[in-house]
Amino acid sequence: MIANYGFQAILTARPGMGDRLADLLLTGLHEGSPGASEHCIVYLISRSASDPDVVHVTEGWTSEEDHHRIFAGEAAQAIVAQIDGLLAKESQYADYVPVRGKATF
Repeated sequence: MIANYGFQAILTARPGMGDRLADLLLTGLHEGSPGASEHCIVYLISRSASDPDVVHVTEGWTSEEDHHRIFAGEAAQAIVAQIDGLLAKESQYADYVPVRGKATF
């Protein structure tokens, strides 16, 4: 499959909550969650090297429509609801159209 739509989000947790935020985001890979969907090609959670409370999310999807449809579902909305309580400030988002790359985990 090819990722035709993607985005990156930068989330800043309340002080000392970076681990909890990253762990919560990683539940997005569990069966039935957005990152486990066949339409999600990339689901990468990263931590800032300089600030442990800053978490980066990189996602690649088969299409923007697939992303929006899956994120409107109950599993995704349950994660989003929990994230809001951990954030220190508004998250930053940038959408993009993937060109080419490599991901090996």
